[in-house]
Amino acid sequence: MSVTLCSWFLHCAKRSVLSVSRCQQHRLYNRCCCSPHNLVTWAKRTRLSSSSSHSGSDLGPGSVPRAQRHSSTREDLDFQLTEAQMNGMLRANEQAVRIPEFDGRGLSAVLKYESNQLPANTPNEDRRSAATCLQTKGMMFGVFDGHGGYACAQAVSERLLYYVAVALMSQRSLEEVEDAMENLRPVPPILQWYKHHNDYNYRESASLYVEQLRLFWQELLDSEEHGEGMPPRDALDYAFRRLDADISLEAQVPLDSDLMRNTALQVAFAGCTACVAHMDTEGIHVANTGDCRAVLGVQEDDGSWSALPLSRDHNALNEAELDRVRSQHPRAERGTVVTDDRLLGILMPLRAFGDVRFKWSRDLQQSVLESGCDLESLNIYQYTPPNYHTPPYLEATPELTYHRLRPQDRFLILASDGLWDMLGEGEAVRLVAEHLTGVHLQAPLSASERQISLGQMHSLLLQRRARAAPVLDPNSATHLIRHAVGTNEYGEMDRQRLSTMLALPEDLARMYRDDITVTIVYFNSNLIKPSDA
Repeated sequence: MSVTLCSWFLHCAKRSVLSVSRCQQHRLYNRCCCSPHNLVTWAKRTRLSSSSSHSGSDLGPGSVPRAQRHSSTREDLDFQLTEAQMNGMLRANEQAVRIPEFDGRGLSAVLKYESNQLPANTPNEDRRSAATCLQTKGMMFGVFDGHGGYACAQAVSERLLYYVAVALMSQRSLEEVEDAMENLRPVPPILQWYKHHNDYNYRESASLYVEQLRLFWQELLDSEEHGEGMPPRDALDYAFRRLDADISLEAQVPLDSDLMRNTALQVAFAGCTACVAHMDTEGIHVANTGDCRAVLGVQEDDGSWSALPLSRDHNALNEAELDRVRSQHPRAERGTVVTDDRLLGILMPLRAFGDVRFKWSRDLQQSVLESGCDLESLNIYQYTPPNYHTPPYLEATPELTYHRLRPQDRFLILASDGLWDMLGEGEAVRLVAEHLTGVHLQAPLSASERQISLGQMHSLLLQRRARAAPVLDPNSATHLIRHAVGTNEYGEMDRQRLSTMLALPEDLARMYRDDITVTIVYFNSNLIKPSDA
């Protein structure tokens, strides 16, 4: 039975429509921060002569220039990339999808979406997902930021939207899926996935994921209260918590193969944050665990733009979150639960999937890690965080936000913290708005700015000139990433800085920036009705 399910699941994974049947990383260790200005200065000192620079003629989209593949121990570092090389690196993972206004089931609130990723880690630890619900209404988008490796982010990006979709389905729809499964008939598709050609799937674990999902919907069928399905808010909350529980369980039980077992262990001991948005013609539900972020771009009646956050970061800078974590442990641990702005002095996000070393008891961790696996080859190490007295210290329960769509709501930015480390929310909205409208937004001089010196005026003019530069990228997510990486301290696009940041060797890139993932969802404003309020 499992072989049949797995083969069918993998067959569907090759298509856009899927049916379902059954370290040393920045968040775990202290970040080494270096000034981008000093980086560019250093790059100028280490640049090769022009005769050694690489031509972009042999690089197609997505190719990695030789400069990026260097190790920092080499003395011949070249940070001078051609425009073709920089564009190839920036556009290698971009995606643009236009959504039909009417797909046979109903109207769509989404006009189109554009997405992109720029890795700093090798391999990239960020993931993204986008899908249309085929058994219910709405679309879902997710951004997932892994730490301690990419394993957890990979698994959650593949599975979480299915869990949400199943929770949304009515009992009758679930019965049809289960009946088809039981009698080996074609199973009604649940999600229409939108995949990039670089997206990867855990094929060796497909049968396990299908079996666990089937158990989930069978439990929903056994519930007398499921009826017409959960509302989006409840579905998101339940799906987040249930998937995290399944990830934990799968690492503890015997599995069919060593490969599947190894993957389950890597997923559970790595971790990831997640921000998922479900949207229909009525509004947007956002579920956030960790420090990815959702920001709404709003165009006011006077034509100005503003940013409306739809999520809050779960880290030590969030006082409410800090109080929540501390309140779950004895007062004697108040000074040790979060130290140096990190959970137990180690983990930056205060909510996450996986990361079972912050959730399991010491005995359970020891039992699982001593079960005969080659932990060194799996990049899993036996250690317990300091002051580990009353686990669990971490959970994946999301914080939920609902926003009723209005005509002035134009787009939603979902992004990993790699973007927000380098761009403010207002600046990100301004850049997307300029890309959308083609109008460069210049605020009038304030009273304080009218009294600045000539030198300060020069800097202000440089910033305004940079904002008036023509848009280079058809894709708005690429436009955001280019500006996040390439803007200098004067607010202008600096070609030298962009070249240097993109050409950094693998062992240096993570010192200056994080993986960046951006998805921008544009709304079909014609379908959004004014609020009665």
